[in-house]
This record gives sequence, C-alpha cells and structure tokens, in this order.
Amino acid sequence: MATPNAVGAIELSSIGLGYRVEDEMLKAATVSVLVARTICSGKYLIVIGGGVSDVEAAIQAGLAIAGEAVIDYLTVANVHSMVFPALGQSVVLGPEEPGALGILETFSGVSVLAAADVAAKAARVTLLRIHVAMALGGKGLCLMTGTVSDVRAGMQAAAEEVRRRGLLVSEVVIPRPSRELFGDYL
Repeated sequence: MATPNAVGAIELSSIGLGYRVEDEMLKAATVSVLVARTICSGKYLIVIGGGVSDVEAAIQAGLAIAGEAVIDYLTVANVHSMVFPALGQSVVLGPEEPGALGILETFSGVSVLAAADVAAKAARVTLLRIHVAMALGGKGLCLMTGTVSDVRAGMQAAAEEVRRRGLLVSEVVIPRPSRELFGDYL
C-alpha cells in the first residue's frame, strides 16, 4: 500500500462489537490498521490509514454496524505527515531540536488525533508523540515541540478542535523545559 494520506478512527463502548466493527472496516476497503485494541474503561479503539476514499468507506462501514456503541469517530483527509510517526512513537529529535514543549490532554483517543493534525497544520511544530487511550484511563495525549510562538499557535489550534468536541482536559505550554523531559526523544 502507498503511504497513507488519510487517517480514520472509531472509539467504541463495546469490546466485542469493536472486533466486529474492525472486521467490517477491513472487508470494506483497502486500509492499514494502525491501532486496534481494547483501551481503558472497557472500550475499543480502531485507527486506520490509507487513501482518502478507502478510509472514508471503511469508517462508514464501521459506523453502519456500530450503532449506539460509537463514542467518537473521525476521518481526516490529507492528514499531516507527522501524525503517523508520532502515533507510532518513532520520533527522535537531534540534540539541538527541542524547544518549547506543548502537552495536550483529551478525554478520548479519537479527539487527540484530530487535534494533532490541526496543530501540525497550524504551526511549525514537531509532533513527538500521540498516545491514544492505553494506560491513560481512555484519554488522549499529544506532545509537540518547536519555538514558543509555534507551540503556542499549535496548541491553540489543537485545543480549539478538542474544545469544539467538548473533550478538552488540559493544554500546557512549557517555554523552556528541562532537557530531561525530552530524554525519550534524544
């Protein structure tokens, strides 16, 4: 499969139905599963990547059978290229790269994906990590770095996206973080 240019996600209140929805999504279109697992609070999260039309078709197929089990969902066409490495937790910074640190916390794994994409498109930030739901009580977490002004702009755009969904927990910008906070990335 070519490099994905779209991402889609469905968060469900049922684990059993989550497996069924995932199966239906995979049968409906040619997509790659990026995350599919049980998450905290007894929920199930499915994140897929692929071409725009395939991701849209897979999400629609999943929603058609998910019914009232849907907590949140999204489809992002032309997703920013930094979303995939940050989601895969494969971002490594050079020793001179870390700048300000932005931390966005959401009530759902789906909403943090939308926020990360918006932040990367709104400002010159590096997405360090997108952590969806596991070991976070079902929450989402996005870490980003860059200049103070870029991190603030990225965080403002991301927080607004999540606020619109009613799922914002916190938004924090640390202008001059200690280098130890970046230990996992250097």
